Amino acid sequence: MEWDEAQRFPKELLPKLAGLGLLGIQFLEQYGGAGMSAVDYCICIEELARVDPSVSLSVAAHNGLGAAHIGMFANEAQKQQYLVPLAQGTKLAAWGLTEPGSGSDAAAMRTTAVQDGDCWVLNGSKMFITHGTSADTLVIMAVTDKSKGAKGISAFILERGMGGLLAGKKEDKLGMRASETTEVILQNCRVPASQLIGEVGQGFIQTLQVLDAGRIGIAALSVGLAQGACEAAARYTAERKQFGRAIASFPAIQERLAEHRSQVEAARLLTYRAAWLKEQGRRMTLESAMAKLYSSEIAVRAAEDGVQMHGGYGFVKDYPAEKFLRDVKLLTIGEGTSEVQRLVIARQLLAA
Repeated sequence: MEWDEAQRFPKELLPKLAGLGLLGIQFLEQYGGAGMSAVDYCICIEELARVDPSVSLSVAAHNGLGAAHIGMFANEAQKQQYLVPLAQGTKLAAWGLTEPGSGSDAAAMRTTAVQDGDCWVLNGSKMFITHGTSADTLVIMAVTDKSKGAKGISAFILERGMGGLLAGKKEDKLGMRASETTEVILQNCRVPASQLIGEVGQGFIQTLQVLDAGRIGIAALSVGLAQGACEAAARYTAERKQFGRAIASFPAIQERLAEHRSQVEAARLLTYRAAWLKEQGRRMTLESAMAKLYSSEIAVRAAEDGVQMHGGYGFVKDYPAEKFLRDVKLLTIGEGTSEVQRLVIARQLLAA
């Protein structure tokens, strides 16, 4: 709660998270990672989110976006230089896709990269970037050929301290306040050609694959938050007495507790299924979208009812219910809104 109220990213946790292997969960041991499975990753994210969704979000963004992009698509030299310290947890990653004018429509981005000799010169801005100020290594998407649309977008690795790479406004957020969210500004930022990930024009297709996997992380975070909210409600209703008995004995409360816990388990199985498919190297666009959609939506309902079951105490900061409610809403928005997930699901079904 202290981190939440101060809107402070707790950097002092990073060495402890790294020591547990939580900053390189799915990366191979040869790159300094913990070598765990995609299902293991879900369990780690869930357990963190049961207590503090902000910390869980930061771990998921580091593992599942910035570091994952490098792990999935960078060449060997880039992995040795950048993935190893990220997986070991000595450096922190960020991922720059969203812009003021392009959220769900990522292909409409305006950040540009123009080749100048053996460098690329990047100009533009990114917003809603997790670790936009604190990250040591950033993966940034930029337009390298506007005439090609989505096929004219490329991905670059940037390092903190590069000239023209600036941290912009820090967002004052409703929830997830201990997870840093800022603007990233690029002003004639010169990036060596060796920092290009893959080939020119491959950035957008890389991004789609990163998001497919990243949605599993948000689904797991949703499952963990929902479980935390359910557990908090169960504890409170077992202790709170009205009319001479614990309110957990009332059928209306029992019905809500049972419904939400059943939904949490259903969401967990959807999430683990998508993670298992990822682990098998199979396509999981449909499954990850369904897991993210369902898990985030049921988490919102669990958090809302958690506040309701706390009554007046759910509206004050003495109990965790109000924080779960503030934190949860991001999960139906980040890494693709619920509306986008439904669109992805429908397209996959109609293409089958």
